[in-house]
Amino acid sequence: MDASLNDLGCGRTWAEIHRVKGLQLECPECGGRVFARASRHGVRHFYHHVRPPDCELANESPEHHYLKLELALAARAAGWRAELEVSSDAGDWRADVLVFDDQGRPFMALEAQLSPMTPTEARMRTDRYARDGVAVCWVGLQDRPWARAVPALRVTAPAGESEAWTVRHGLARYSWTPRTLKAKAEWEHITCPLGDALEWILRGEVRVHTAVNGAVWWTAPAYEYQALERARLEAEAEAAGQEADAEGRRQRGAATDRRRRAAEQRVLDRQADLEERQAEMQRLTGFFQRNGFDLMAWDSFTRLVRSASGKAIAYGDLSPCYGNGLLVHARTRGSAQGYTLAAVVCPDPHALTQWPEKLDVLVPDHAWLARIWAAAKVPLRVAVLDPRTGRTSFERIHPAPEREPPHRA
Repeated sequence: MDASLNDLGCGRTWAEIHRVKGLQLECPECGGRVFARASRHGVRHFYHHVRPPDCELANESPEHHYLKLELALAARAAGWRAELEVSSDAGDWRADVLVFDDQGRPFMALEAQLSPMTPTEARMRTDRYARDGVAVCWVGLQDRPWARAVPALRVTAPAGESEAWTVRHGLARYSWTPRTLKAKAEWEHITCPLGDALEWILRGEVRVHTAVNGAVWWTAPAYEYQALERARLEAEAEAAGQEADAEGRRQRGAATDRRRRAAEQRVLDRQADLEERQAEMQRLTGFFQRNGFDLMAWDSFTRLVRSASGKAIAYGDLSPCYGNGLLVHARTRGSAQGYTLAAVVCPDPHALTQWPEKLDVLVPDHAWLARIWAAAKVPLRVAVLDPRTGRTSFERIHPAPEREPPHRA
């Protein structure tokens, strides 16, 4: 039951459970007996008859409970289905609030994080969600180091009943007016109601932005484009300055001209790389969502592929015959020959119509390796390239009949 829903999430009314004698309700965490009640402010909740020392729900602070409830209500007010305390099928994460799309699939976890947490732990927990195709937004009340390492919002509670929760940090805009090189340009965090910020995040109107120094915040795509435009103007100004200097130093005109062309080419390359990257990321969006990759993990995975192969690589299309895996083409660096098909990334072993016996199979972790190992029907060579640790290992997999039987005493 969810006390924040009118039908309690199960088609019942509050009157059916509130102060009803003989009714038996159990805590989903510890199995202890709980009762329904409303606070003096009218907030409905459940409390333990005997508080157990090791039950996370029983020992939840009022601040955490109210923030978690506010996140759920804000998501529902924005038109989304949101449920409290939802765990993954594997039990490796449990979201304070889990938001579902219009097809009933979970896509965003809202975490009320008031207890201490290291940046490394925050990234690991965020990656754990990402492996199941779930994004996450961390929400806290204080400035913590982890808030700069993962997508997060810092909020303040309302001072009165008529006021709203307010976002103080984590949602930023690029301030640049007028749009000239002489004008100051900087990222500045904005203040807004928590409900507005969550609505923008859930609708995709803002997205995660990672700064050059690694800091993470939410912003609108338009602001990212402004920052790119500013960088382009600065690069062009630098190129123009180099050209002016070259005119004043005619005796070294050739060298100065080469530097100017190099600066202009850097601008074009940077813009072309960004456009190519955006197109590639959009093309592979479905692949990322299905296999739990985020942008940072995919970049690390790609670097491991290049390092392990020692060759230039290019990603092709998703291959239905190879279990909807992503095809990888390779060629020797500096070679004039064309690319040849060399590997396939994350093939679904249950969707294979053709086993990649002559290709390398590339996977990001040993969970993927186990799936392929269990289903292998032909000899396979699998490379495990873990983007979190940067480690690479190679495994030879043989069909089930060829595997050695387990040792018996």
